[in-house]
Amino acid sequence: MTEKKAYLYLDSERFFEGFSVGKNADTCGEVVFNTSMSGYQEIISDPSYTDQIINFTYPHIGNVGTNDDDLESDSNGCNGVIIRDPSTITSNWRKQDDLSNFLKTKNISGIYGIDTRKVTRIIRNEGAKVGAIVSGKDHKKKALKLIEEFVPLDGKDLASVVSTKKVYEWKEPSWRKDFDDNNLKIVAIDFGVKHNILRMLKDRGFQVIVVPAKTTAAEIIALKPDGVFLSNGPGDPEPCKYAIECIKELRTKRIPMFGICLGHQLLGLALGMKTIKMKFGHHGANHPVKDLDSNRVFITSQNHGFTIDSKSIPEDVKITHLSLFDETIQGIETSDKRCFSFQGHPEASPGPQEIQELFDKFLTVVKSNAKKK
Repeated sequence: MTEKKAYLYLDSERFFEGFSVGKNADTCGEVVFNTSMSGYQEIISDPSYTDQIINFTYPHIGNVGTNDDDLESDSNGCNGVIIRDPSTITSNWRKQDDLSNFLKTKNISGIYGIDTRKVTRIIRNEGAKVGAIVSGKDHKKKALKLIEEFVPLDGKDLASVVSTKKVYEWKEPSWRKDFDDNNLKIVAIDFGVKHNILRMLKDRGFQVIVVPAKTTAAEIIALKPDGVFLSNGPGDPEPCKYAIECIKELRTKRIPMFGICLGHQLLGLALGMKTIKMKFGHHGANHPVKDLDSNRVFITSQNHGFTIDSKSIPEDVKITHLSLFDETIQGIETSDKRCFSFQGHPEASPGPQEIQELFDKFLTVVKSNAKKK
């Protein structure tokens, strides 16, 4: 690839000199580090990374290229990437493009050839930081201006920005044969939903209707769903008042609900809990999570910068999962067992796939509730 100088600034004193990759344009965002060793395309195209720049701790990125099937979103994703060593050779039977062209197509800027370990240590010690990737003359001046003008994620509603603007049905054929069509309808509220989550719901025989983030409870009820799914997404959950009120009203109708990531946090807020900004969040595919009922430990994928405050759990809510890294809340369930959620991404398959049983649990809850109607 042609090498063009680029610079990563974390503040006025700390900057890294490297080379541009992807779209050659200035960009800014909250810099977070991701510890995954694979799945870079899914990570880059995950809407939950909106307004963030991803620093990959694994040094070698791009070796299997990219393909259309592994996109988690067609149009949303991160603001930029930081890579130690992008692969100049790609080899995989599913490859349709290389990483550099993929980033250009998706209008994502990146920098490579810098010490990503040092960037990670800075974030780990000081917390997630707003950074800028720039190139050309006056790069310091441009970077500091971008950093100064960037609106922090605290208090920022990004879910309504990345959400679908229209209602649609997810019709991608299921690849699983162990679940039949069950004539059960799920309404998935799109706060930045990943394609693989919709696949997991479809795989369990559901009819999956996806609706915009600001869809009202009345509009959802009019669709006559057997269950509601609260998707992942970017930004701070607390400003999403429209979603919190919607979930509260759906609760009064005793509709089963399952939330993931931002959906987990929104369910918590609707149930009377609080959320807090984490120091540098959880971003990676190697996070151990303990199921408090079975004492089993799962290796999970994570991508979040906010968490439910453990001091705000009401009596009618049970904590079901805890992170073994920092004991933050990873799962909750209401006392009537109709609503539950998980902080990580059970559909992401970091290797082990056993946490995907949460989708099976949702199917069981929805089926049971449908019989009582």
